[in-house]
Amino acid sequence: MNFYAARQPILHADKTLFAYELLFRDSLENTFPNINEDEATAKMVAGLQFNLGLDSLLPDTLAFINFTHNSLLNGYPLMLPKEKIVVEILETVKPGKKLLSACIELKEKGYIIALDDYVHQGVWLHFYPYIDIIKIDYQDTSHEQILQIIEAIKPFPKIKLLAEKIETHQEYLQALDYGCCYFQGYFFSKPEIIKNTALTPSQMSIAKLMGEMAKEDPKIQIITQAFESDVSLSFKLLRYAQSPIFKRTKQIETIKQAIVVLGQTELRRFVSLLFTAQFSEGKPAELTVMSLSRARYCELLTEYSNQRDGVSSAFLVGLLSLLDAMLDADIADLMEKLPISQNIKDSIVLRQGEQAKYLMLSESFENGQWSDVYRLCENLDVNFDDAFSMFQQSQLWAKERLQALK
Repeated sequence: MNFYAARQPILHADKTLFAYELLFRDSLENTFPNINEDEATAKMVAGLQFNLGLDSLLPDTLAFINFTHNSLLNGYPLMLPKEKIVVEILETVKPGKKLLSACIELKEKGYIIALDDYVHQGVWLHFYPYIDIIKIDYQDTSHEQILQIIEAIKPFPKIKLLAEKIETHQEYLQALDYGCCYFQGYFFSKPEIIKNTALTPSQMSIAKLMGEMAKEDPKIQIITQAFESDVSLSFKLLRYAQSPIFKRTKQIETIKQAIVVLGQTELRRFVSLLFTAQFSEGKPAELTVMSLSRARYCELLTEYSNQRDGVSSAFLVGLLSLLDAMLDADIADLMEKLPISQNIKDSIVLRQGEQAKYLMLSESFENGQWSDVYRLCENLDVNFDDAFSMFQQSQLWAKERLQALK
């Protein structure tokens, strides 16, 4: 699933970057989508939350995020880190006691709060102790209205003015004379559309489950709770645990029983299988088979080399190596979003370490690059016939496991 946003810089008076405003979009077209403001806010927050997008979209920079009345009362801003966002209260929001309480809570928790396209009304005076920035629409606010705002905020020197929709150098100079500290508009930069790959809540749940299974000492209670809280995952686990490939005679009746019966190794494989199936939805089945085959191959090579402690991570290195093809996104960006060890990420992205060589050997077999196969076998001290036999075993294993999930 792709995540789109329009991003426009907000500058200091000296034209250095202060922040960006992020606006929800549903495509590469820079137009507001045909949805209401509440839905746009919810999708923006969800995209940033599940995508871990703020760090990749705006490294080391604040993001102004628009919030509606309902989203503020429902605590949506609290889902995002206070160090990364400015809570921008839309101009359509009506002041009231509930909104004031929400603003007080946000301020007590350290959030920066801004009023969008502000036109002065006396009732907003109650909010001033909790407001940090007031945005003035320079194209829609008269000279008299600006002076009225300036007069109203005099008892609150911490409130800074932001002039938006600045379109000419003359308007920029005028806004400076008014005492504005921040500036935004076409004169500086038009909004640019940015696209990022967002992970769905379901994908993130499986990714976290996989991260737990990759630990040396995974917590069975955490794993059991993860399955019990998701009906679909529970059903798939119970069906998989009673698959004919395991030749079980005793009926499995509970999630915990299924987890214990499968054992740590097979459970890890099952979670990885779910992960691959979830992320490769809409892609050719061959991509899933290749991903699983690589995972099993890296696992077998680790066992062959008597590196038992690295079996779990080797499996993940192979499994995740095709994630960019599954999601049509950059592999380095995707790795940053997953709760897995840095060693696994480095093996896939930087091709560093022993497990990276296992992955490259699998790729060389897949592509028929025999000179690379012989070179890697020699480097890894793996007999060629053994390496080829394990490669064939891995392909058969992948097809068998994928069939068990259907």
